Amino acid sequence: MNMAREVAAVEKKKKTRVKTEKYFDYSLLFIVIFLVCFGLVMIFSTSAYNSQIVNDGDSFYYLKRQCLFAVGGMVGMTAISRIPYHFWKRFTFMAYIGMNVLLGIVLIYGAASHGQRRWIEIGPLRFQPSEIAKAVLIIFLAHVASRGVKQLKDWRGVVKCFALVLPMILLVTVSNLSTGIIMLGIAFIIIFVASNQYKIFFGVVGAGVGVMFIFLQVAAYRLDRIEAWLHVETSENAYQTRQALYAIGSGGVFGKGLGRSIQKLSYVPEAHNDMIFSIICEELGLFGAIAIILLFILLLWRCMIIANNAPDLYGALIVVGVMAQIGLQVIINIGVVTNTLPNTGIPLPFISYGGTSVTFLLCEIGLVLSVSRGIRFQR
Repeated sequence: MNMAREVAAVEKKKKTRVKTEKYFDYSLLFIVIFLVCFGLVMIFSTSAYNSQIVNDGDSFYYLKRQCLFAVGGMVGMTAISRIPYHFWKRFTFMAYIGMNVLLGIVLIYGAASHGQRRWIEIGPLRFQPSEIAKAVLIIFLAHVASRGVKQLKDWRGVVKCFALVLPMILLVTVSNLSTGIIMLGIAFIIIFVASNQYKIFFGVVGAGVGVMFIFLQVAAYRLDRIEAWLHVETSENAYQTRQALYAIGSGGVFGKGLGRSIQKLSYVPEAHNDMIFSIICEELGLFGAIAIILLFILLLWRCMIIANNAPDLYGALIVVGVMAQIGLQVIINIGVVTNTLPNTGIPLPFISYGGTSVTFLLCEIGLVLSVSRGIRFQR
């Protein structure tokens, strides 16, 4: 009788035993790799002609540089994805203080381009600290918000949280309003997710709009961009946007074919940078443009799944911050190219030319994959 009971107990344990397995989001990884590879193809397509003229016949100049940074970003993404994301907590405040110091140095000693000091040059290496600042902001704010989530239930806690990150955002905004807007959007979304006091955020939005209005008034060229946006057909400052719209309109449904763009032949300034989406529309048409937009939507959806299943709030807020950055950059970039928004320099994630941008975006994806490794599911 006892033997029968023991056998029955063992069988019951076998039935109730649940197998736990690790999770890794390969779908997200493949989407990101595809976007990076597609970006390399489009960078060569858009830059080969002008690069041959400017860089002593080297039509591969921009492609080679972007490949170098993309490979570095892939290595960084792989390494970071294997490091438990809680590891970065110990460096959070030190990185935040160091980043503010670096941004201050940029304003005084930074290398200038297009009339703005946004770069640091160390020998042959040139990078844009504001791109690094986005990643630091995400990690720092995720840490602060997850630790003080109870305080964020009150408006005082929300204001204190915004006050902590405001110095970094202002340092970036002084020389780069568009990146400052992105960083403010990242901070807003992370704190909004961590707090349930939604009414407070109406005041925050109003304050943010007021600050941006002040920065618009400080620099006259920013008001010129507003004027160009409102009068794109006639404004002298709307040349780039007009040429981008010509490219989009001439692409039709299926485009002229890869490499057959006319507008990239010195008509659209900086076609391989912020305006690369217009050349995608011209060469691949409406079909190609929608396909890229759907890929970005799919990428954000995979990030949302990881955030919803993250082991803790800190991991979830890291993923939310990365989602916010990518989503805002895609919306603003496409909005600028289609003249839905005033012209501002925001790259299309993973696709536009820019070494610092693609490197640190890939490192941020490594953080998201690291959070995904912490997820456990039962079978």
